This record gives sequence, C-alpha cells and structure tokens, in this order.
Amino acid sequence: MLVDHHGRVIDYLRVSITDLCNLRCIYCRPPEGLKLVSHDDILRYEEILRLIRIARDLGVRKLRITGGEPLVRRGVLSFIERVTQLDGILDIGLTTNGVLLASMAADLRAAGLTRINISLDSLRRDTFASITGRDHLKDVLLGIEASLKAGLNPVKINVVLLEGFNEPDVAGFAKLTVNRPVDVRFIERMPFGNGAVPNAPVSFSAYTVLGMVRSQVGELEPLERDALDGPATMFRLKGALGRIGVIDPVTGHFCGSCNRLRLTARGTLRPCLLAPHEIDIRASLRSGASDAELATVFCKAVLEKPVGKNRNAHSLNDAMNMIGG
Repeated sequence: MLVDHHGRVIDYLRVSITDLCNLRCIYCRPPEGLKLVSHDDILRYEEILRLIRIARDLGVRKLRITGGEPLVRRGVLSFIERVTQLDGILDIGLTTNGVLLASMAADLRAAGLTRINISLDSLRRDTFASITGRDHLKDVLLGIEASLKAGLNPVKINVVLLEGFNEPDVAGFAKLTVNRPVDVRFIERMPFGNGAVPNAPVSFSAYTVLGMVRSQVGELEPLERDALDGPATMFRLKGALGRIGVIDPVTGHFCGSCNRLRLTARGTLRPCLLAPHEIDIRASLRSGASDAELATVFCKAVLEKPVGKNRNAHSLNDAMNMIGG
C-alpha cells in the first residue's frame, strides 16, 4: 500500500500517454507554442503497462488515461484493451477533448473502457474556437452522443470556468443534463502554470455557477457523493436524467483527501499537480531496474507529496500538455 507522510492512501494513478494535442487551448498554450518532448523520450506502451502493473501491486485501484490528447496517439485502442484486462484495477477512465470521439467511442467501449470524461468549455461555436484555437465544437458534440450510444457510463463533461468567456454557457450546460444521463461538472481553473501561459484567463467561482443555474434553469437537489464522484459536489435538476457537479480547487480545499499520483508521458512521477518537483522513473526503467526497484521509486514519489497547496503554483512554468490533465 502507498501511504504518504500525512497518512493519505494513494490509490489513484493518472497516466499521460502523450504530450501531443489537436487543440490549442488558451490556458494550456504558451505564447511561443507548445513545447514537445522528443519521441524517444516518450514512454512506450510496454513501459507504461509495466509501471501500471507495479502501481497496481502497490495498491493502486483507480486509473485515468490522459494526455495531451490521448486519442491522437497511435495504437491507443490496443493499449486500452490491455489495460482493461489487468486484474486488480477497479476503475479505469479516460479524459479526452472529444474531437476524435465520434469515430472512436464504439471501439473504446469494445476495448473494455466504461467511463469517459470529455473536456468542453463552451457550447457556442465562436467561443469554443476562441478558447481552443480550433473550430471543432460540432465534432465534440457528436462525440458526446456517440459515447452515450456506445454505452459508456458515466459520461462526464468537464467545463473549466473561464471568466469573460463561458458565463453565458452555464445554463446551456445545465440543460444538457435534463434529457441525457450525463454528468456536467463545472471546474474552477487552478491558477497553475501562468509562468508558462502568462495571459491565461482566471476562473470564476464554482458556487457562482450554482446561483446561475438556480436563477436561469431551476432548483437543484443536493445529492450524496458516491465513490466515483471524486472531489465533485453533486446536484440534480428536478426530473433530470443527468447530474450537475462543482469542483472547487480554488475556493475549496481538498488537498487533505488527495489520493493521486501522476505519471507523465516522458516518464516522471509527479506527486502534486501544483508543485514543480518530479521524480524520474524512466531512467531506472530503461537501465534495467527490477520491479522491486521501480516500486521503490513509486514509494519515494508518494513520500514527497506535500500536505497542501503550493501558493506559488501560478508562477510554475509547466504547461498542462507536459504533465497530463
């Protein structure tokens, strides 16, 4: 079992499989363009699978596949099929921007994936293009419908709150839950990596969103949090098939219950998203380390998890494509 110095059990591994992305979001895109890792420095699928098996043997039970945009990496369907066949991993999900999802949702389900998170920050074509740098809103909406048709469950739509951009979208996102069994989760943008993306927009409060939904759409019924909700506080509109959630890393505090560790596509373990320190596991992996020696690297990373937020996270020079969403 992986337990940090603060008594937190670490049983959730977020695995980035690529730093590539087919969008250019304003909160992820440095002015000089995205910094990409050399192909040889990206972990191979066999290497990732080995590290996942070691993490599983150390008690990891929840896994999320991220990027960059994971669906742009060649061979991702075969990789997901192999991951879903691993014994002992109880919860496997994938986070995507949804651009390629319409043509891949059925194959993802056939590969064994059951859960998917789709990042979507606006329902208006012009605003979507302003945020992402691409005109792909229609593709993402088709991807959501394809995911539901394929039987992926739950389908979660992650909306990053961006002041001056997507306030007008809040009611429309809430209404998506009325006739669809989707979770729409409004997420405060953490003031992270502004050293890399100095002009990134700030967030507005997740709890402002609740007031907007109540005044523009209808009353919200609070729901009990279940094991798959993570840090989200969940609500439901009366009679709705889906749910509405808020995640408040800025105005709220859930560091005390953090259970996650990140494996980047370039082979480093990052104990905390908001802290710059990473532990290189690729060097050990490629120099012939045994599983036991690699397990020691995992344990070292967990013991370096901080107790709470890094107040200087806004000045970090890491773009999200380098870390994993």
